[in-house]
Amino acid sequence: MTARNFREYLAENRLPTIWCPGCGNGIVLKAIAGAFADLGLDRRKTAAVSGIGCWGWADDYLAVNAFHGTHGRALAFATGIKLANPELTVVVLMGDGDGATIGGNHLIHAARRNVDLTAVVVNNYNYGMTGGQYSGTTPRGSITSTSPLGHVEDPFDLCALTAAAGAPFVARGSVCGGENLRALIRRGLEHRGFSFVEAASVCPTHFGRRNGLRTAVEAFSWLRDHSLSRKRAAGLSEEELHGKQVLGVFADRQSEDYGTRYRKAAEALRGEGESS
Repeated sequence: MTARNFREYLAENRLPTIWCPGCGNGIVLKAIAGAFADLGLDRRKTAAVSGIGCWGWADDYLAVNAFHGTHGRALAFATGIKLANPELTVVVLMGDGDGATIGGNHLIHAARRNVDLTAVVVNNYNYGMTGGQYSGTTPRGSITSTSPLGHVEDPFDLCALTAAAGAPFVARGSVCGGENLRALIRRGLEHRGFSFVEAASVCPTHFGRRNGLRTAVEAFSWLRDHSLSRKRAAGLSEEELHGKQVLGVFADRQSEDYGTRYRKAAEALRGEGESS
């Protein structure tokens, strides 16, 4: 593969994006296009699969094959696409609502099966497109349209969840560090099997406005203040880590992917049939 310019992977005729001013989605989009360029991916053999939500629009801006599915089902569609055409590089674009709340069961099983996909989940702490309702990752105490008195539930730690479910590559970056996010996505794409990359962001229109983050600068400053590296986190207590986003790589191991195991089983069955 030969490195290329990230702009080759953007559908620039469709820009500017629909996203709100201050949204981190554009940073994640550039990080994905940059990772594609770093690896010199063939656009004809690359597919972006998305669901519903603000981040679900991202496939419109990528100059690769695209499939836009129903809410919470992006991983199911992506699994079918990858198994039908194993030569494709398939990246799945989901938000925290689409990927972990509505589609949480698919996320767990895609990780458990170790399907050869790269899931990029933008975690903006609420349902941004449909009015700012709380999601499975909304921090406790946060104000949303459906928790006006403060959210009382503890959020999912998506990286801990996918790592525990068996994903061999799991990482979290932040829109405050676009180049680091690009590197994490590139590592995920290079990894054989299910790769999960979370991009921590802040929805400026709903989550930010309702929680005292009235400008993009305030939102990004909050995100930076509430994030820390795994090295820094190692020396802190559980109480000190409460409400923080720990950034880094949480799993990086080799494991035979689902498609390879399935094809081996099919070949073995055919072999038994021919010998009988």
